[in-house]
Amino acid sequence: MKSLLLAGGRSKRMGHDKALIEIDGKAMITRVVEALKKAGREPIRIAVANPEKMEEYAKAIGPDYDIEWVLDSIQHGGPVDSIIENLKDPFCLEQDTIQLATVDVPWITHEVFSSLENSISKNDEVIIPTDGELLQPLLSLIRPKLLLNSLENWDGVPLQVLFLKIPHSLLMVDHVLIKNVNTEFDL
Repeated sequence: MKSLLLAGGRSKRMGHDKALIEIDGKAMITRVVEALKKAGREPIRIAVANPEKMEEYAKAIGPDYDIEWVLDSIQHGGPVDSIIENLKDPFCLEQDTIQLATVDVPWITHEVFSSLENSISKNDEVIIPTDGELLQPLLSLIRPKLLLNSLENWDGVPLQVLFLKIPHSLLMVDHVLIKNVNTEFDL
């Protein structure tokens, strides 16, 4: 696995499934998958809340990608629970780095993912994209073995707070490229 795409959210603030919202004729999940593939971050493990989402998302994405589908054991448990669960997978632990991604960043590009890969230092557990004001921890490039140790003692603090407490680097990225879509207003 080279990337973990988190797609198990409820989209409560949006009111309907964010992953399937089309931007310039493509579902948001498809746009993120394309960026991951172009950055060489396949296979892409997509973590979803239920089997029905696998079918819906697979139809939107199409067959041209190396995707591994997994169900979150805690439905809608949140991104940290999903990350911890997936990092415990033996295949994941064999990787030096894993790219995190979410379905709600439709303007992300493969260049951002490649820049993270080219910028992580050997001492970092994580490299976090930022626009200088907001951190995007769910778009971080992580070192699974190191990060899993830090996450095992996770006490519910926001992920960005945790990531800033461990060895990390920040990568400056144009705010448009890492903008989250959480409500209709964000579109």
